[in-house]
Amino acid sequence: MNKNIRISKRIAQIQKSAIHEMTGLAKEIEDVSFLSWAKPTSDTPEHIKEAAISAIKKGVVGGYSHNAGLPELRAEISKKLKRDNNIYANPSELLVTVGAVEGLSAAVMTSIDPGDEVILPSPTYSTHIRMVILASGKPILVPLIEEEGFSLDIEGIRNAIGPRTKAIMFCSPNNPTGTVFPEKQLRQLAEIALKHDLMVITDEAYEYFTFDEHRHFSIASIPEMSKHVISCYTFTKTYAMTGWRIGYLHAHEALIPQITKAHIPFAICAPVVSQYAALAALKGPQDCVAEFREHYLSTRDLMCERLEKLDSVFEYQKPGGSYLMFPKILLRDGSADSTGFCKRLLREAKVSTTPGIAFGPTGEGHLRLSFCVPEEMIDKAFDRMEAYFN
Repeated sequence: MNKNIRISKRIAQIQKSAIHEMTGLAKEIEDVSFLSWAKPTSDTPEHIKEAAISAIKKGVVGGYSHNAGLPELRAEISKKLKRDNNIYANPSELLVTVGAVEGLSAAVMTSIDPGDEVILPSPTYSTHIRMVILASGKPILVPLIEEEGFSLDIEGIRNAIGPRTKAIMFCSPNNPTGTVFPEKQLRQLAEIALKHDLMVITDEAYEYFTFDEHRHFSIASIPEMSKHVISCYTFTKTYAMTGWRIGYLHAHEALIPQITKAHIPFAICAPVVSQYAALAALKGPQDCVAEFREHYLSTRDLMCERLEKLDSVFEYQKPGGSYLMFPKILLRDGSADSTGFCKRLLREAKVSTTPGIAFGPTGEGHLRLSFCVPEEMIDKAFDRMEAYFN
Protein backbone atom coordinates (compact mmCIF):
# COMPACT_ATOMS: atom_id res chain seq x y z
CA MET A 1 0.00 0.00 0.00
CA ASN A 2 1.27 3.49 -0.85
CA LYS A 3 2.53 4.96 2.43
CA ASN A 4 1.45 8.44 1.33
CA ILE A 5 -2.20 7.42 1.14
CA ARG A 6 -3.97 7.39 4.48
CA ILE A 7 -6.43 4.55 5.03
CA SER A 8 -8.46 3.97 8.19
CA LYS A 9 -7.60 0.93 10.27
CA ARG A 10 -11.17 -0.30 9.82
CA ILE A 11 -10.76 -0.47 6.05
CA ALA A 12 -7.13 -1.61 6.06
CA GLN A 13 -7.92 -4.73 8.10
CA ILE A 14 -10.59 -5.89 5.62
CA GLN A 15 -9.20 -8.32 3.10
CA LYS A 16 -10.01 -8.01 -0.58
CA SER A 17 -13.23 -9.85 -1.36
CA ALA A 18 -12.47 -13.32 -2.69
CA ILE A 19 -15.89 -13.32 -4.33
CA HIS A 20 -15.17 -10.22 -6.38
CA GLU A 21 -11.61 -11.32 -7.08
CA MET A 22 -12.90 -14.53 -8.66
CA THR A 23 -15.47 -12.55 -10.65
CA GLY A 24 -12.70 -10.35 -12.01
CA LEU A 25 -10.53 -13.32 -12.93
CA ALA A 26 -13.45 -15.05 -14.64
CA LYS A 27 -13.95 -12.07 -16.93
CA GLU A 28 -10.45 -12.65 -18.32
CA ILE A 29 -11.37 -16.14 -19.55
CA GLU A 30 -13.70 -17.01 -22.43
CA ASP A 31 -16.58 -19.47 -22.16
CA VAL A 32 -16.63 -19.82 -18.37
CA SER A 33 -19.25 -21.96 -16.64
CA PHE A 34 -20.44 -19.85 -13.69
CA LEU A 35 -21.38 -21.56 -10.43
CA SER A 36 -20.09 -18.69 -8.33
CA TRP A 37 -22.68 -15.91 -8.48
CA ALA A 38 -25.34 -15.85 -5.76
CA LYS A 39 -27.76 -13.94 -7.92
CA PRO A 40 -30.75 -15.23 -9.88
CA THR A 41 -30.13 -15.69 -13.57
CA SER A 42 -33.87 -15.29 -14.23
CA ASP A 43 -35.08 -11.87 -15.33
CA THR A 44 -37.33 -9.73 -13.13
CA PRO A 45 -40.99 -10.68 -13.84
CA GLU A 46 -42.73 -8.53 -16.45
CA HIS A 47 -45.46 -7.09 -14.20
CA ILE A 48 -42.79 -5.68 -11.88
CA LYS A 49 -40.87 -4.07 -14.73
CA GLU A 50 -44.08 -2.64 -16.18
CA ALA A 51 -44.98 -1.06 -12.83
CA ALA A 52 -41.59 0.66 -12.71
CA ILE A 53 -42.00 1.96 -16.27
CA SER A 54 -45.47 3.26 -15.42
CA ALA A 55 -44.16 5.06 -12.34
CA ILE A 56 -41.42 6.68 -14.42
CA LYS A 57 -43.91 7.84 -17.05
CA LYS A 58 -46.18 9.27 -14.36
CA GLY A 59 -43.28 11.35 -13.09
CA VAL A 60 -43.45 10.09 -9.49
CA VAL A 61 -39.91 8.73 -9.13
CA GLY A 62 -37.77 11.83 -9.59
CA GLY A 63 -37.69 12.92 -5.96
CA TYR A 64 -37.08 11.41 -2.56
CA SER A 65 -39.68 9.36 -0.77
CA HIS A 66 -40.18 9.49 2.97
CA ASN A 67 -37.01 8.19 4.64
CA ALA A 68 -38.91 5.13 5.82
CA GLY A 69 -40.29 4.40 2.38
CA LEU A 70 -43.57 4.85 0.52
CA PRO A 71 -46.53 4.51 2.92
CA GLU A 72 -48.38 2.20 0.51
CA LEU A 73 -45.32 -0.06 0.23
CA ARG A 74 -44.94 -0.31 3.99
CA ALA A 75 -48.63 -1.17 4.26
CA GLU A 76 -48.17 -4.07 1.83
CA ILE A 77 -45.02 -5.23 3.65
CA SER A 78 -47.05 -5.28 6.86
CA LYS A 79 -49.58 -7.62 5.21
CA LYS A 80 -46.80 -9.83 3.89
CA LEU A 81 -45.11 -10.19 7.29
CA LYS A 82 -48.40 -11.18 8.92
CA ARG A 83 -49.25 -13.68 6.17
CA ASP A 84 -45.86 -15.32 5.64
CA ASN A 85 -43.78 -14.67 8.77
CA ASN A 86 -46.39 -14.59 11.55
CA ILE A 87 -45.11 -11.11 12.46
CA TYR A 88 -47.71 -8.47 13.31
CA ALA A 89 -46.00 -5.25 12.25
CA ASN A 90 -47.42 -1.78 11.93
CA PRO A 91 -46.01 0.35 9.09
CA SER A 92 -44.32 2.43 11.82
CA GLU A 93 -42.20 -0.65 12.60
CA LEU A 94 -40.87 -0.88 9.04
CA LEU A 95 -38.04 0.78 7.16
CA VAL A 96 -37.55 0.35 3.40
CA THR A 97 -33.84 -0.01 2.66
CA VAL A 98 -31.35 -0.23 -0.21
CA GLY A 99 -31.45 -4.00 -0.33
CA ALA A 100 -31.07 -6.08 2.81
CA VAL A 101 -27.39 -5.07 2.96
CA GLU A 102 -28.06 -1.43 3.83
CA GLY A 103 -30.65 -2.45 6.39
CA LEU A 104 -28.24 -4.87 8.01
CA SER A 105 -25.52 -2.22 8.07
CA ALA A 106 -27.86 0.27 9.75
CA ALA A 107 -28.94 -2.42 12.23
CA VAL A 108 -25.34 -3.16 13.21
CA MET A 109 -24.48 0.53 13.56
CA THR A 110 -27.52 0.99 15.81
CA SER A 111 -26.78 -2.04 17.99
CA ILE A 112 -23.08 -1.80 18.88
CA ASP A 113 -20.41 0.63 20.04
CA PRO A 114 -16.70 0.45 19.15
CA GLY A 115 -15.14 -2.62 20.76
CA ASP A 116 -18.45 -4.44 21.22
CA GLU A 117 -18.71 -8.04 20.06
CA VAL A 118 -21.17 -9.61 17.63
CA ILE A 119 -21.55 -13.39 17.51
CA LEU A 120 -21.87 -14.84 14.01
CA PRO A 121 -22.43 -18.55 13.34
CA SER A 122 -19.79 -19.42 10.77
CA PRO A 123 -19.32 -19.89 7.86
CA THR A 124 -21.50 -16.91 7.12
CA TYR A 125 -22.03 -14.27 4.48
CA SER A 126 -18.76 -12.38 4.37
CA THR A 127 -20.47 -8.99 4.21
CA HIS A 128 -21.89 -9.57 7.70
CA ILE A 129 -18.36 -9.84 9.09
CA ARG A 130 -17.31 -6.67 7.29
CA MET A 131 -20.33 -4.77 8.63
CA VAL A 132 -19.23 -5.47 12.19
CA ILE A 133 -15.65 -4.39 11.43
CA LEU A 134 -16.84 -1.18 9.76
CA ALA A 135 -18.83 -0.39 12.90
CA SER A 136 -15.56 -0.82 14.87
CA GLY A 137 -16.96 -3.95 16.46
CA LYS A 138 -15.40 -7.37 16.88
CA PRO A 139 -16.85 -10.39 15.02
CA ILE A 140 -16.92 -13.54 17.16
CA LEU A 141 -17.23 -16.52 14.83
CA VAL A 142 -18.83 -19.63 16.32
CA PRO A 143 -18.44 -22.61 13.95
CA LEU A 144 -21.55 -24.36 12.68
CA ILE A 145 -21.61 -28.12 13.22
CA GLU A 146 -20.78 -29.42 9.75
CA GLU A 147 -21.37 -33.10 10.50
CA GLU A 148 -24.93 -32.19 11.51
CA GLY A 149 -25.68 -30.35 8.28
CA PHE A 150 -24.03 -27.11 9.38
CA SER A 151 -26.44 -26.74 12.29
CA LEU A 152 -26.19 -24.08 14.99
CA ASP A 153 -23.90 -24.83 17.91
CA ILE A 154 -26.17 -23.50 20.66
CA GLU A 155 -23.75 -24.40 23.44
CA GLY A 156 -20.89 -22.82 21.50
CA ILE A 157 -22.89 -19.60 21.22
CA ARG A 158 -23.58 -19.62 24.96
CA ASN A 159 -19.90 -20.08 25.70
CA ALA A 160 -18.92 -17.26 23.33
CA ILE A 161 -20.89 -14.61 25.23
CA GLY A 162 -18.73 -12.18 27.17
CA PRO A 163 -19.11 -8.77 28.83
CA ARG A 164 -18.75 -6.96 25.46
CA THR A 165 -21.23 -9.14 23.55
CA LYS A 166 -24.10 -7.02 22.26
CA ALA A 167 -25.64 -8.92 19.37
CA ILE A 168 -26.05 -12.18 17.48
CA MET A 169 -26.26 -11.97 13.69
CA PHE A 170 -27.20 -14.79 11.33
CA CYS A 171 -28.81 -15.59 7.99
CA SER A 172 -31.34 -18.38 7.52
CA PRO A 173 -31.50 -20.01 5.07
CA ASN A 174 -27.76 -19.66 5.35
CA ASN A 175 -25.35 -18.23 2.82
CA PRO A 176 -23.13 -20.14 1.97
CA THR A 177 -24.25 -23.50 3.40
CA GLY A 178 -27.96 -23.50 2.54
CA THR A 179 -28.86 -24.56 6.10
CA VAL A 180 -32.35 -23.70 7.30
CA PHE A 181 -32.06 -23.20 11.06
CA PRO A 182 -35.05 -24.97 12.65
CA GLU A 183 -37.59 -23.28 14.88
CA LYS A 184 -36.44 -25.29 17.92
CA GLN A 185 -32.89 -23.94 17.68
CA LEU A 186 -34.02 -20.40 16.97
CA ARG A 187 -36.20 -20.50 20.07
CA GLN A 188 -33.13 -21.58 22.04
CA LEU A 189 -31.26 -18.65 20.51
CA ALA A 190 -34.09 -16.35 21.58
CA GLU A 191 -33.79 -17.58 25.16
CA ILE A 192 -30.08 -16.78 25.11
CA ALA A 193 -30.72 -13.30 23.72
CA LEU A 194 -33.35 -12.55 26.36
CA LYS A 195 -31.19 -13.85 29.20
CA HIS A 196 -28.19 -11.74 28.20
CA ASP A 197 -30.09 -8.72 26.80
CA LEU A 198 -28.68 -9.16 23.29
CA MET A 199 -29.97 -7.87 19.97
CA VAL A 200 -30.60 -10.47 17.27
CA ILE A 201 -30.04 -9.26 13.71
CA THR A 202 -31.41 -11.53 11.00
CA ASP A 203 -30.82 -11.76 7.27
CA GLU A 204 -33.81 -13.61 5.77
CA ALA A 205 -33.02 -13.06 2.10
CA TYR A 206 -33.77 -16.65 1.07
CA GLU A 207 -36.94 -17.06 3.16
CA TYR A 208 -39.08 -18.43 0.32
CA PHE A 209 -36.58 -20.97 -0.93
CA THR A 210 -36.75 -23.95 1.42
CA PHE A 211 -36.99 -27.57 0.36
CA ASP A 212 -38.06 -31.00 1.57
CA GLU A 213 -39.26 -30.89 5.18
CA HIS A 214 -37.50 -27.63 6.00
CA ARG A 215 -39.54 -24.54 6.88
CA HIS A 216 -38.43 -20.96 7.36
CA PHE A 217 -39.03 -19.53 10.83
CA SER A 218 -38.73 -15.86 11.71
CA ILE A 219 -37.41 -15.35 15.23
CA ALA A 220 -39.27 -12.02 15.40
CA SER A 221 -42.53 -13.98 15.49
CA ILE A 222 -41.75 -14.83 19.14
CA PRO A 223 -43.69 -12.13 21.05
CA GLU A 224 -41.12 -11.84 23.86
CA MET A 225 -38.45 -10.93 21.31
CA SER A 226 -40.15 -7.77 20.03
CA LYS A 227 -37.51 -5.42 21.46
CA HIS A 228 -34.60 -7.77 20.75
CA VAL A 229 -34.83 -8.41 16.99
CA ILE A 230 -34.04 -6.42 13.86
CA SER A 231 -35.17 -8.53 10.91
CA CYS A 232 -33.90 -7.73 7.41
CA TYR A 233 -35.49 -8.87 4.16
CA THR A 234 -35.01 -8.25 0.46
CA PHE A 235 -36.89 -8.39 -2.83
CA THR A 236 -33.62 -9.33 -4.53
CA LYS A 237 -33.82 -13.09 -4.21
CA THR A 238 -37.58 -13.55 -4.01
CA TYR A 239 -38.41 -11.70 -7.23
CA ALA A 240 -35.06 -11.80 -9.10
CA MET A 241 -34.48 -8.09 -8.45
CA THR A 242 -30.75 -8.05 -7.68
CA GLY A 243 -30.02 -4.79 -9.48
CA TRP A 244 -33.06 -2.95 -8.12
CA ARG A 245 -31.41 -2.67 -4.67
CA ILE A 246 -34.57 -2.78 -2.58
CA GLY A 247 -35.27 -4.40 0.78
CA TYR A 248 -36.75 -3.62 4.18
CA LEU A 249 -36.33 -4.20 7.88
CA HIS A 250 -38.69 -4.73 10.76
CA ALA A 251 -38.00 -3.73 14.37
CA HIS A 252 -39.84 -2.46 17.43
CA GLU A 253 -41.43 0.94 16.88
CA ALA A 254 -39.06 2.52 19.41
CA LEU A 255 -36.04 1.22 17.47
CA ILE A 256 -37.02 2.49 14.02
CA PRO A 257 -36.17 6.20 14.68
CA GLN A 258 -32.76 5.12 15.98
CA ILE A 259 -32.04 2.87 13.00
CA THR A 260 -33.20 5.69 10.73
CA LYS A 261 -30.36 7.83 12.11
CA ALA A 262 -27.98 5.43 10.36
CA HIS A 263 -30.24 4.87 7.34
CA ILE A 264 -30.36 8.57 6.38
CA PRO A 265 -26.58 9.15 6.02
CA PHE A 266 -26.20 5.76 4.33
CA ALA A 267 -29.00 6.22 1.77
CA ILE A 268 -31.54 9.02 2.58
CA CYS A 269 -34.17 6.68 1.15
CA ALA A 270 -34.37 3.61 -1.04
CA PRO A 271 -34.56 4.24 -4.82
CA VAL A 272 -38.11 5.41 -5.44
CA VAL A 273 -38.50 3.63 -8.78
CA SER A 274 -37.49 0.41 -7.04
CA GLN A 275 -40.05 1.04 -4.33
CA TYR A 276 -42.83 1.16 -6.93
CA ALA A 277 -41.46 -2.04 -8.45
CA ALA A 278 -41.45 -3.67 -5.00
CA LEU A 279 -45.05 -2.56 -4.45
CA ALA A 280 -46.04 -4.33 -7.67
CA ALA A 281 -44.09 -7.41 -6.60
CA LEU A 282 -46.09 -7.71 -3.40
CA LYS A 283 -49.49 -6.84 -4.88
CA GLY A 284 -49.12 -8.81 -8.09
CA PRO A 285 -49.28 -12.54 -8.83
CA GLN A 286 -46.92 -14.72 -6.80
CA ASP A 287 -46.61 -17.51 -9.37
CA CYS A 288 -43.08 -16.38 -10.17
CA VAL A 289 -41.89 -17.11 -6.62
CA ALA A 290 -43.23 -20.67 -6.81
CA GLU A 291 -41.65 -21.10 -10.24
CA PHE A 292 -38.27 -19.90 -8.97
CA ARG A 293 -38.49 -22.26 -6.01
CA GLU A 294 -39.33 -25.27 -8.19
CA HIS A 295 -36.45 -24.42 -10.50
CA TYR A 296 -34.01 -24.20 -7.59
CA LEU A 297 -35.26 -27.50 -6.18
CA SER A 298 -34.67 -29.14 -9.56
CA THR A 299 -31.21 -27.63 -9.98
CA ARG A 300 -30.27 -28.49 -6.39
CA ASP A 301 -31.10 -32.11 -7.02
CA LEU A 302 -29.16 -32.07 -10.28
CA MET A 303 -26.11 -30.57 -8.59
CA CYS A 304 -26.26 -33.19 -5.83
CA GLU A 305 -26.49 -35.92 -8.47
CA ARG A 306 -23.44 -34.56 -10.26
CA LEU A 307 -21.48 -34.14 -7.01
CA GLU A 308 -22.08 -37.83 -6.25
CA LYS A 309 -19.97 -38.68 -9.30
CA LEU A 310 -17.10 -36.61 -7.88
CA ASP A 311 -17.17 -38.20 -4.43
CA SER A 312 -13.38 -38.56 -4.41
CA VAL A 313 -13.05 -34.77 -4.79
CA PHE A 314 -15.99 -33.34 -2.83
CA GLU A 315 -18.07 -34.23 0.20
CA TYR A 316 -21.32 -32.29 0.48
CA GLN A 317 -24.32 -31.64 2.71
CA LYS A 318 -27.62 -31.36 0.83
CA PRO A 319 -28.88 -27.81 1.45
CA GLY A 320 -32.36 -27.39 2.91
CA GLY A 321 -32.77 -23.91 1.48
CA SER A 322 -31.37 -20.96 -0.50
CA TYR A 323 -29.79 -21.76 -3.87
CA LEU A 324 -26.30 -22.41 -2.52
CA MET A 325 -24.28 -25.34 -1.24
CA PHE A 326 -20.89 -25.65 0.40
CA PRO A 327 -19.04 -28.88 -0.43
CA LYS A 328 -15.83 -29.83 1.31
CA ILE A 329 -12.68 -30.36 -0.76
CA LEU A 330 -11.34 -33.86 -0.11
CA LEU A 331 -8.07 -33.61 -2.02
CA ARG A 332 -5.06 -33.67 0.31
CA ASP A 333 -2.33 -32.48 -2.05
CA GLY A 334 -2.53 -28.87 -0.93
CA SER A 335 -5.73 -28.39 -2.90
CA ALA A 336 -7.74 -27.75 0.26
CA ASP A 337 -6.47 -24.18 0.00
CA SER A 338 -9.84 -23.01 -1.28
CA THR A 339 -8.57 -19.90 -3.06
CA GLY A 340 -5.84 -21.79 -4.91
CA PHE A 341 -8.24 -24.63 -5.70
CA CYS A 342 -10.86 -22.28 -7.17
CA LYS A 343 -8.27 -20.38 -9.21
CA ARG A 344 -6.92 -23.61 -10.71
CA LEU A 345 -10.44 -24.80 -11.45
CA LEU A 346 -11.14 -21.52 -13.22
CA ARG A 347 -7.92 -21.39 -15.23
CA GLU A 348 -7.67 -25.07 -16.12
CA ALA A 349 -11.29 -26.25 -16.31
CA LYS A 350 -13.08 -22.95 -17.02
CA VAL A 351 -15.43 -23.37 -14.07
CA SER A 352 -16.02 -20.41 -11.75
CA THR A 353 -16.67 -21.19 -8.08
CA THR A 354 -16.26 -19.24 -4.83
CA PRO A 355 -13.52 -20.05 -2.27
CA GLY A 356 -14.84 -21.09 1.12
CA ILE A 357 -12.38 -18.80 2.90
CA ALA A 358 -14.52 -15.89 1.67
CA PHE A 359 -17.07 -16.82 4.34
CA GLY A 360 -14.76 -16.79 7.33
CA PRO A 361 -11.88 -19.00 8.55
CA THR A 362 -14.20 -21.94 9.19
CA GLY A 363 -15.04 -21.92 5.49
CA GLU A 364 -11.53 -22.86 4.45
CA GLY A 365 -11.28 -26.22 2.71
CA HIS A 366 -14.68 -25.71 1.06
CA LEU A 367 -16.09 -23.95 -1.97
CA ARG A 368 -19.49 -22.40 -2.56
CA LEU A 369 -21.56 -23.49 -5.53
CA SER A 370 -24.67 -21.70 -6.73
CA PHE A 371 -27.54 -23.55 -8.37
CA CYS A 372 -29.68 -20.53 -9.36
CA VAL A 373 -28.53 -21.11 -12.93
CA PRO A 374 -29.94 -23.05 -15.90
CA GLU A 375 -29.56 -26.83 -15.73
CA GLU A 376 -27.41 -26.71 -18.85
CA MET A 377 -24.89 -24.53 -17.03
CA ILE A 378 -24.63 -27.04 -14.16
CA ASP A 379 -24.17 -29.95 -16.56
CA LYS A 380 -21.58 -28.05 -18.57
CA ALA A 381 -19.62 -27.12 -15.43
CA PHE A 382 -19.67 -30.66 -14.03
CA ASP A 383 -18.80 -32.22 -17.37
CA ARG A 384 -15.70 -30.03 -17.31
CA MET A 385 -14.90 -30.90 -13.69
CA GLU A 386 -15.28 -34.61 -14.32
CA ALA A 387 -12.90 -34.38 -17.27
CA TYR A 388 -10.48 -32.29 -15.22
CA PHE A 389 -10.34 -34.53 -12.14
CA ASN A 390 -10.50 -37.83 -13.99
